[in-house]
Amino acid sequence: MQKIEVPVLIIGGGGCGLASSLFLSRQGIRSLLVERHPAPGRLPKARYISQRTMELLRQFDAADAVYAKSMPLAHISHIRWCTTLAGDGELDRRTFYRIESFGGGSLTHYARDSPCESTLFPQVRMEPLLRDMASAQDEAQVLYNHQLVSFEQDESGIAAVVQERDTEKLIHVRARYMIGADGGKTVGPALGAKIEGQTDLAHMVTVYFRADLSQYWDDDYSMTTWFVNPQGGSWASGVLGQLGPTRFGRHSEEWMFHFSFRPDDPSRFEEASLLPRMRELLKIPDLTPDIIGIGHWTVEGVLVDRYRWGRVLLAGDAAHRHPPTTGLGLNSAIQDAHNLAWKLAAVIKGQAHDSLLDSYEAERRPVAASNIQWALMTFQNHQLTDAGIGLVRGNPEASFANFRRYFADNQEGRTRRARLAQIMEVQRMEWQAHDIELGYHYDVGAVMPDGTPTPGRDPLGQTYVPTTRPGHRLPHAWVERDGKMISTLDLVRPGTFLLIVGRNKSNWTEAAAEVAHASGVTIDVVEISEAGQVRDTDSTWRNLREVSSDGAILVRPDQHVGWRSVGAHAKPPQVLATALGRILQRDLINAS
Repeated sequence: MQKIEVPVLIIGGGGCGLASSLFLSRQGIRSLLVERHPAPGRLPKARYISQRTMELLRQFDAADAVYAKSMPLAHISHIRWCTTLAGDGELDRRTFYRIESFGGGSLTHYARDSPCESTLFPQVRMEPLLRDMASAQDEAQVLYNHQLVSFEQDESGIAAVVQERDTEKLIHVRARYMIGADGGKTVGPALGAKIEGQTDLAHMVTVYFRADLSQYWDDDYSMTTWFVNPQGGSWASGVLGQLGPTRFGRHSEEWMFHFSFRPDDPSRFEEASLLPRMRELLKIPDLTPDIIGIGHWTVEGVLVDRYRWGRVLLAGDAAHRHPPTTGLGLNSAIQDAHNLAWKLAAVIKGQAHDSLLDSYEAERRPVAASNIQWALMTFQNHQLTDAGIGLVRGNPEASFANFRRYFADNQEGRTRRARLAQIMEVQRMEWQAHDIELGYHYDVGAVMPDGTPTPGRDPLGQTYVPTTRPGHRLPHAWVERDGKMISTLDLVRPGTFLLIVGRNKSNWTEAAAEVAHASGVTIDVVEISEAGQVRDTDSTWRNLREVSSDGAILVRPDQHVGWRSVGAHAKPPQVLATALGRILQRDLINAS
């Protein structure tokens, strides 16, 4: 039996597992990834990549590769609700409403708050890219067509048996830690993990196909079109989304069509009926698409009871699963990987105590719980949209009459359109969830709180308030270094702490050098000021930092603030050592 010894064993080669492999290897940590399928998935699955996720990929030099192949922001700048795509009937090819989305159009505050744009890059293409990037690292080994057979853990690590599926050859793997990123299929059940929440909300069927829709598609900037007709609501009627990959808008080569069914509807498995249904809904009777694949999936909002089980840590869909609304699933999974990777790296390198890994659950599980509830609410919001449009379920005649009244050029029509516009103010929760994407933070975990209250958050999730309060993402500001404009987020190197100061000659610089030497932890010190090594050219950072020029901000390797001092301290080395020790779960006072 072949034997492999590695610090981290990763089970599952989806977005979360592959991101974990990449993030670990770029911090010098070897890993073995095992994926039971022979190749990355063949269905689009998730496709929206948020600004925050792009920031994480940017930190690991992967963002440019994604942007080079993904759909530009302009082509995902709004969402629309329509009757049909073609046809010449009275209510054919009519648009009920358009709403701006994901930082496109007039949503310019997205660009103010991040160096990255949102983008569209379906998982069917994201996974091969991450696989290639991870496999290129000397520290990463990726094995497809292999499956986990069994595992046991003891005080020092994991003993696992992995099988190559074609030859049935067994591999004995010894690892210090294991990440379960397999969607909850094997690792969680073996541990006894319990999944809690709402299940079987709907059964979805996705048709992934190629077709030339350019003569019918009249909107180059709509990421998704929801179809609403008298026979069904927007989910039941169908959802059409463009996928690129090399041309966008009306010239997109690939598309995905979602259909919703009741979980007990036997017709959900009648795949032969899907193409006739697509033709009828789109009003394109001669549509002959090249169907690439058909996928079945269940809408649910569930959360695992525990993230950490000794030396096994659950992440991504193995820990939480969301309704697709707001696009939080894959983004949350990659953010799990990012949070966990720097902590595993610190523990494996001896920079942190093993108990630092407890903070992974303490930090990420509340975020997942919040995201699940948000996605459930926005999923339910579509009932409001259907009602505002005038859909009467089970009564096509009444629905048709309401649609005619909606589009009528009279006072009632104007009133109905105005009513829908008011309802769509609520629907913005799904498409403009800027604070949900950037404003998540950690009140407990690997942070040293400073006693300040959490800034008020927008209950509709739209307005993001940047802050340097411990636990929050470091605010973005454009600053100048060596004649080049960079983001404050770019100052945080993978696996490295950052201390931001306002005066280079302050005692914080000497304190950081002393603490770094005593602890073995690398701490980059950067002065951001009008005339410093990093120049605050327009005072944006000064207005965001929330500390004086004599203060300091300690940023964790994942770009979240771990601690801050509003002003100077009499004993900077002790204060900084206490803060870093609190984060890493080590006693650095005695070590220094």
